[in-house]
Amino acid sequence: MVAPKTNEYNLIEAKPFAPNLGAEIYGVDLSQAVSDAQFAEIRDAFLTYQVLFFRDQKEIPPEQHVAFGKRFGPLHAHPAAPTMMGHPEIFEIHATKDSKIANGEFWHSDVSCDETPPLGTMLQIHIAPPCGGDTMFSDMYAAYDDLSEPIKAMLGQLSALHSSEHIYKGRYSDRGKKDTEIDCPEAVHPIVRTHPDTGRKSLFVNRTFTTKILGLSDSESEAILNLLFEHAEHINYQIRFRWNLNDMAFWDNRCCMHRAIWDYWPAERKGRRVTVKGEKPA
Repeated sequence: MVAPKTNEYNLIEAKPFAPNLGAEIYGVDLSQAVSDAQFAEIRDAFLTYQVLFFRDQKEIPPEQHVAFGKRFGPLHAHPAAPTMMGHPEIFEIHATKDSKIANGEFWHSDVSCDETPPLGTMLQIHIAPPCGGDTMFSDMYAAYDDLSEPIKAMLGQLSALHSSEHIYKGRYSDRGKKDTEIDCPEAVHPIVRTHPDTGRKSLFVNRTFTTKILGLSDSESEAILNLLFEHAEHINYQIRFRWNLNDMAFWDNRCCMHRAIWDYWPAERKGRRVTVKGEKPA
C-alpha cells in the first residue's frame, strides 16, 4: 500500500514519519469534538499509516479522550491495570523514581492475550521526562511480507497461545491492585492475521504475550517463536517516536507492535490511555 501525499487530505495534514510506518498529524484539535468529515480523514490515515502522531495538541480532557475513542468503536477494559478515578475507560500510564516497572518495556501488541484484543490504543503524554521516554513501533505488515513463501505457507496453518499471568501477576501491586482483583486472560490466535479493514496480512506474535505454538513440540515451538520474535523486531521495520508534551499517539494493534523505553529514571512520565476494542483475529 502506498501512503498518500499530505495534500490528498483537505481537513488534516498527514506528514509521513517513515516510508513504511507512521504519520505526524497536524491541523486537528483533539481537545474539541472532531467533525465527521475530519474524522473520516483521520480514520483513513490510521488505516494507511498504522500509527498516527498528533502534534501541537492541548491536554485532552478525559471526557473528550473517551468520546474520541468511542468514534472508532466500543472501548476495551484492561483486565489488570488500575484505571483513572472517575473515568474507568482510562488507563493511566505513570512511572516515577519509586516505580517497580514501567509499562510496555518489551515488544508487544496491547493485551493480545484477550479473546478480542484491542483494535487500537490512544495515548497522550502529560508529564514528560526532560529527555528519553521514546516509544518504538514495528511494522507487522512488512515483517510478514518479507518472509519466504514456504514459511508463509507453514505459518498460515498455525495458531499460538497468548498468555498473561506471567505478566500481570504482581505488576500493579505498588498502585493498589492485588492479584485477587485482576484477570489473567489467555487466548489462541492465528500467527498470521488478516486485517479486517485493509485485507492485508500481518504477523501476530509478540515476545510479551505469545507463549506457545499449538500442535508443535516445546522445542519446535520455542525455535519458531524465537525466529519470529527476532524477525518482527528487526530494525528495518522499526520507527522511534520522541514525545513532546501533549502529543497523542494512536496505533493499530492489529498490524504493528510497540515498545516503551524506560531510560529516564528517576524522572517522571505520565499519560492517559484509551483503548478501542477490536475483533477476534482471523
